[in-house]
Amino acid sequence: MKIFLVNKVNKDNTVISGPSLVETAAGRKLHVTTRTAVLQVLSESPNKQRKIMSTTNTSDEALRILRQNIQGLRGKSDEMIDSLYPTLPHVLCFTEHHLNQREINLTQIDSYTLGTSFCRNSLKMGGVCIFVNKNLNYMNIDLQKFSQERDIEAGAFKISVNSVNICILTIYRAPSSNFTHFLDKLELILNLLHSNNVQLIICGDINVNYLVESNKISLLDSLLASYNLTSTVHFPTRIQNNSATAIDNIFINTFNFGDYVILSTVNGLSDHGAQLITLNKIHLKTLDDTPHFIRKFNKQGIFDFRIMLSLETWDNVFENDDINLMYNFFLNTYLRIFHSSFPLKKLITMTNGNVWITMA
Repeated sequence: MKIFLVNKVNKDNTVISGPSLVETAAGRKLHVTTRTAVLQVLSESPNKQRKIMSTTNTSDEALRILRQNIQGLRGKSDEMIDSLYPTLPHVLCFTEHHLNQREINLTQIDSYTLGTSFCRNSLKMGGVCIFVNKNLNYMNIDLQKFSQERDIEAGAFKISVNSVNICILTIYRAPSSNFTHFLDKLELILNLLHSNNVQLIICGDINVNYLVESNKISLLDSLLASYNLTSTVHFPTRIQNNSATAIDNIFINTFNFGDYVILSTVNGLSDHGAQLITLNKIHLKTLDDTPHFIRKFNKQGIFDFRIMLSLETWDNVFENDDINLMYNFFLNTYLRIFHSSFPLKKLITMTNGNVWITMA
């Protein structure tokens, strides 16, 4: 089950807010304009969603990048792929993975390779990492000397697509950090990465709310504008208690990447939503070997699904008066239970043509 809130950007950089795009486990895609309609889709019986999910990837695709404050990556790899399948992004940028260097090096995500990472040594939690499609060639860029726990945690790598060099930088700034120090370090990083033949993309949780004008936004925008970078996120990325903020963002050169689409996705893995950006001007060729999965619905899974739903207290839903908060809390809980009860299973094709099913 996937829920997307769609924002499409025209060539003149105007943002068009679109309807929600709902894809059921059966692969049925619906455009809905009200939350009631979304809930009606969510209420579909799993018995009606037995169709096998499959995909035929084309070799020529627009570049897709997903970023999310994952609030702990441990044990979430399979659910992450589950929430994205069948259209997997080429790059996954995570902040606050909460892992040490050994743990992040051992983390496996199907179809991806760890491209770069930063892990905390003194403080707990935090950290950033980027996973890249295993068929893409990339070059890691060492930013360890610029990173400082809590103030700015950064990782970057470079890929070349059709003679276009793209550098993807992911950063995390804790709410309690020194903002002036953050700007100084970020400027040093941008000076290192900037080049006339390199296109910069910044993905990160900077804990600066872009829904409310502030001095921090002015200072950050001023710095980024000197590198032709502009914010693309114009919707809440974190909804908690009685607040809705846009503290997660993706910054790009809108002149070079003018034709893009950015989506807010809800996967239930964190109280931060994920942002998925598609750069339609950048096309790359990848091998067509993305693993295929199916979601199996059986009596035991349906039984577990119903039991877990019945045991859920839904306190965070009923204790709120804000309909938007109630909806998001409900959706996060529902998706977590759904993915747990009906996990994806990988299809492996043997040389004799037989298909075997293994756990993802």
